[in-house]
Amino acid sequence: MALSLGVDTGGTYTDAVLIEDEKTVIAAAKSLTTRHDLAEGIGKAAQAVFDEAGVAPSDVTLASLSTTLATNALIEGQGERVGLVLIGFDEKDMARNGLADAIGDDPHVLIAGGHDYAGNEAATLDEEALSLWLETYGDDVSGFAVGAQFATRNTGHERRVQEIIQTRTGKPVSCSHHLSAKLGGPKRALTAVLNARLIGMISRLITRAQVRLEELGVDAPLMVVRGDGALISAEFALERPIETILSGPAASIVGARWMTGAVEALVSDIGGTTTDVALLKDGRPAIDPEGARVGPYRTMVEAVAMRTTGLGGDSETHLVSGGLKGKITLGPRRVLPVSLIATEAPDLVHETLKAQLNSSYVSEHFARFVRPVKGALRTGLSAREAGLLERIGDDIHALGNVLSTRLEYMSLKRLIERGLVQVSGITPSDASHVLGLNDAWDREASEMALRLFAMQRTGAGKRLASTAEEMARMIVDQLTHQTAVALLESAFAQEENGFDLPAEDLARHVLTQRGLSGHRGLLRIDAGLNLPVVGLGASAPTYYPAVGDRLGSEMKLPRHAHVANAIGAVVGRITIRHTASVTSPSEGKFRAHLDEGPEDFTSAEDAMKRVEEVLLAVAKAEAEVAGAEGIHTQVHRNIRTATIDGREVFLDADVVGEASGRPRIAS
Repeated sequence: MALSLGVDTGGTYTDAVLIEDEKTVIAAAKSLTTRHDLAEGIGKAAQAVFDEAGVAPSDVTLASLSTTLATNALIEGQGERVGLVLIGFDEKDMARNGLADAIGDDPHVLIAGGHDYAGNEAATLDEEALSLWLETYGDDVSGFAVGAQFATRNTGHERRVQEIIQTRTGKPVSCSHHLSAKLGGPKRALTAVLNARLIGMISRLITRAQVRLEELGVDAPLMVVRGDGALISAEFALERPIETILSGPAASIVGARWMTGAVEALVSDIGGTTTDVALLKDGRPAIDPEGARVGPYRTMVEAVAMRTTGLGGDSETHLVSGGLKGKITLGPRRVLPVSLIATEAPDLVHETLKAQLNSSYVSEHFARFVRPVKGALRTGLSAREAGLLERIGDDIHALGNVLSTRLEYMSLKRLIERGLVQVSGITPSDASHVLGLNDAWDREASEMALRLFAMQRTGAGKRLASTAEEMARMIVDQLTHQTAVALLESAFAQEENGFDLPAEDLARHVLTQRGLSGHRGLLRIDAGLNLPVVGLGASAPTYYPAVGDRLGSEMKLPRHAHVANAIGAVVGRITIRHTASVTSPSEGKFRAHLDEGPEDFTSAEDAMKRVEEVLLAVAKAEAEVAGAEGIHTQVHRNIRTATIDGREVFLDADVVGEASGRPRIAS
């Protein structure tokens, strides 16, 4: 019997499943995600499935982990402080692809160097400028990102800077050419920044998960789900954590296909923090040709074509100011539901909410709490941020009791972004407790919190809602609306015929929204989805039937929808891909751009064969290290030519080498 353990760490819950012989789910369980140490939640969920199935942890032959940690961190703007070294670029390049926004207040330096399109050195690398910068900032960051001009054509300067940084600081370095072989230096540098920012938190997750599973008695190799749904070894994921963005969503697509056998469908996975939507076509998830997009960032990571929206069961509820009618919106930030934090500090939460209900005014701090995140790194804080964090200490507080001035709002925002504190507020999870759709946590706390929120005034001076139940229905209706919009955006983006307007505008267009309501006047307007939706996530059965009705679409809710990510974590394949290019810098010369440096040939065919030989060897070796067996290899060529004076001329080519196989199980 082959017994596989799949685990998924989400924003709110950690899921675990046991699958027998890759065919049958024999146990499934959930445990609250423990932010201060994710391994605690992993251990509890794993132990629960062992107990349910009545099997010993030592019987597990394969363990695999999918995680929304990286995705949620980027959505919420979290991550560790890093330094960026840009080689051969200028300040104008910083403004491209959101690079300046991504680096924010973290240190960066622009130094001379880089190469041209053909891989020739454009300028000498300024090692002295790098050394001076490292003297100032080397101790102030957790890691470094390096991006050089045309590094995919010649990796020399990035490799030299990596060597200098590691020699001087001993800290991890993310080189852009390790993460993508595509052109577009600022976008590669952005990907390297995000990778560097994630290294610490992904490393802590994987290493602690390995230790916790070993403590339980699991001695099978640990795999991690990549953003394209493939499996990689834990060791590989530690080097390139950016490849785990969309890991959880990608696993859910694999799990959806395995559970339903769906060939054509939209798959929508609602978690605590995000809603992730992807198209399943011909039984396979499409890969995004432009690179994974998460929140505001378009990366160069190869991943499932997924639209991720900051909308989930734990999305923060906001009052929309302006206008006579009261409106609310949800997300994109995740907060701890009041019903959940009340289970951790019931006396404080209940006493605070009761006092606020008896107040003669309504404050923006009402029904909001704050707590620290244990074990988070506290480097690079300003004096005001450090003072606020010290005031919070180790306890849960009413938010209004720790903010003494308006200036501390920005300090609190920064602490949240750094993952040092968590804020609790009203969420759809609280609304579902009030409506009797959920009974996992503290309903009474939710009811008081929603009564407080309902006391706010609209532009017409009226209360937002008259009861907690009415307020809860408004929140759930808004979740239905925003989920339907997210699905429409994905459908418009994937529509093969295409439209002139952006998918976001089309989904929100008045004609689309009127069409969903079946407008009948002088015009008849109809709109809806023309394919089924597979709804995944623990709260999908609660919220998604109404979404299907709204879109006029069949809503598939598979039996194990609540643990789809954990299922997808163990039913995938190990796949390693590497890409390199061939150019023609001059007539009769064909250059293979390899990781160790360019090599020249007298024919395009010889150059491409050399690239294929190297890529397949590297991919196969990495697949073997990753634990694959029964490995199959294949290559793909994308050759670009032009017709000049009646003859076909080679311009350049991208070559992809791929090795894939099933994970090797423990004997």
